[in-house]
Amino acid sequence: MKENSVSRRKFLLTSAALAASVPLLTKAQALDKMARPAKGNFPVKAISSANGEKATKRAYEMLLAGKDTLDAVIAGVNIQEDDPKDISVGLGGLPNENGVVELDSAVMHGPSHKAGAVAAIQKIRNPSKVAKLVMTQTDHVLLVGEGAFRFARAHGFQEENLLTEKARKIWLYWKQSLSNKDDWVPPPDSELDPDVAKFFGRPAGTIHCSGMNANGDISCVTTTSGLSFKIPGRVGDSPIIGAGLYVDNEIGSCGSTGRGEANLQNLCSFAAVELMRSGMSPKDAGIEILKRVKAHTENRLLDEKGRPEFGLRFYLLSKDGSHTGVSMWGPAKFAVTDKNGTRLEDCATLFEKD
Repeated sequence: MKENSVSRRKFLLTSAALAASVPLLTKAQALDKMARPAKGNFPVKAISSANGEKATKRAYEMLLAGKDTLDAVIAGVNIQEDDPKDISVGLGGLPNENGVVELDSAVMHGPSHKAGAVAAIQKIRNPSKVAKLVMTQTDHVLLVGEGAFRFARAHGFQEENLLTEKARKIWLYWKQSLSNKDDWVPPPDSELDPDVAKFFGRPAGTIHCSGMNANGDISCVTTTSGLSFKIPGRVGDSPIIGAGLYVDNEIGSCGSTGRGEANLQNLCSFAAVELMRSGMSPKDAGIEILKRVKAHTENRLLDEKGRPEFGLRFYLLSKDGSHTGVSMWGPAKFAVTDKNGTRLEDCATLFEKD
């Protein structure tokens, strides 16, 4: 009787172990089914948010030249970070409510699965470069505020005033028109700079760029000045690994622009890559994540039809070479550069504006 009991127990334990292994085998089979070119023959490409056409072009050229995938996409977004006319990132980015520019950025290197990020960094125009140094020159992933600034200065980055005249005027008008119960008075419409007037509502902006080389290696970067006129110290999704971006070199990548708080509450980029791991296409994975965000959105942020009033977009690149942009609201575009040139493509959308 004892012997039978032991045998039965052994049988049950063995059966349980075999059953537990089934999902792993299924996951492996799903990966094997993903059609992939031979190493050296992957489709070289870079994708970005719609403001990144120049970024994708530069990244693509560097990928073709054999540069590291992360160096390529960082060089791409540096174009926007260095452009004082771009109010969404870097030099010229819109400031917090006190008129101080605070920048966020994250990078992730597919081949090594390493990442680096900085948040609420001031006076340094290229946070994406600092984020890479956090990845390569520290045992950390994220540095913030004064610590991030001092780290950048230690590595030779120049301190500078990032608040351009254009950004200052936009911030000042926001301050002047914020309330009719304080002592700020907005200028007459006749004296309002047209460059300022066109930015209201409440502007926000971010650039994400990801790239894949001929060996199928993938890296990505997200950089932003964040939500304009934010509470000082506010950090959105952009510098958070798994939210603002995520890469699994065997599967693909996802990055985000839009309402960072919604992304943070759902860790959307990580979730989207995991859905691609299960066999979903980039488009289906992105749309599924947008549906999850909608389901988790609190009532105060929904319109009369129960739809999120905010914007949120994801940019997905799969190891098999397929890519897509998805947007909570359409119409919307994203940027691509590959063998067919540089262009804007339509995002798949969850909702269309009435």
